[in-house]
Amino acid sequence: MQTEKLLLIPGPTPVHPRILNNLSNPTISHVSPTLVVELKQSLANLKEIVFCKKGESFIVAGAGTLAMEMALINTVDKGERILVLSQGFFGHRMAQIAEAFGLDHDIIECEWGKAVLPEELEKSLAEAKYEAVVSTHVDTCTGGCAPVKDYAEVLKNHNLIYIIDGVCATGGIEERMDDWGVDVILTAAQKCFGAPPGLAVLVASGKSLEKRRAIQAIPAFYSDWLRWLPIMNDPSKYFSTPCVNEIRAFYESTKIVLEEGMEKRFSRHARTARAIRAALSELGFSFFTEEPFLADTLSVVNYPEGIEDKAFRNLYYENGVVVAGGLGETMGRVFRMGHMGNISESQVYFALQALEKTLSSLGYKSKPGSGVKAAEAILEESNSKINT
Repeated sequence: MQTEKLLLIPGPTPVHPRILNNLSNPTISHVSPTLVVELKQSLANLKEIVFCKKGESFIVAGAGTLAMEMALINTVDKGERILVLSQGFFGHRMAQIAEAFGLDHDIIECEWGKAVLPEELEKSLAEAKYEAVVSTHVDTCTGGCAPVKDYAEVLKNHNLIYIIDGVCATGGIEERMDDWGVDVILTAAQKCFGAPPGLAVLVASGKSLEKRRAIQAIPAFYSDWLRWLPIMNDPSKYFSTPCVNEIRAFYESTKIVLEEGMEKRFSRHARTARAIRAALSELGFSFFTEEPFLADTLSVVNYPEGIEDKAFRNLYYENGVVVAGGLGETMGRVFRMGHMGNISESQVYFALQALEKTLSSLGYKSKPGSGVKAAEAILEESNSKINT
């Protein structure tokens, strides 16, 4: 029997025992009273997590890519132009989705490891008319965290739809739909929520729903908000069979998020990121992402001289921890470590101890225990502040 590994890729993330227990319940009818209650509460919890009092939430069987697609085609009509702000692989994916549906679009790109600046957005808005602006909050390829709140400030003077791809951020990094004027936040179950993959998740503002109703027809059937809206309002109705067990697991994940409290959850993600990066720096690693754009949910880590990508990741796996390799131009040059969702301090310490063991086995010289101590200093200091 294979020993369980600690999953520290940029998603899926470790699944809390409470969520696993809910997932293991017998499959029930997709229109049963139990599922109706749990889906409705999941939808309500989701709105609370992104600070949205108005609007509607959607939980649909599918991946984060489906949520990206749903966000675009329900808010942008043929002949309208969108602006994509891209700091990496997944910003380009949003542009590819627009292209696949024949939606006119422009893209502002930045160097990988950075993010598009608000003044660049402002300049583009002065030069052309757009019906929507789309930004990835955290790009899981580059680790770049976009200043989405600053974008919102720029967009307050423009009547358009603002879409945030929160796949690697929602539930771990602050996103406030109502206060910031965000029209769509899309995400997936397996990142900061710490639930198994299989659900496309969105929250749509009243403004974005009005825009969908104003579009005569969209080039989709399953992805149409207007087909799903009656089911989200009354889950006892039928449109397409939902992922019953995954929804029940996601329900438990939203309960865990809200029990922790959003401000505490944001702080914990930031604290965990600082601790892990302190350990990695102490051990001689550096980071692909520039410091102003570092995300609290994952780190993209440059290898020090003498450490080979596959050998490192294979041995780290044997020592109990799974991290991801690079994508695109970063392939072979970095590893990507997720630190989001419901990861505990004990799991952080285990990962760092396994890291030091891996480096030692590869012949890399470092002071034993120095990485763990660097992380411990941050975690213990933060805990003492919380307790006083």
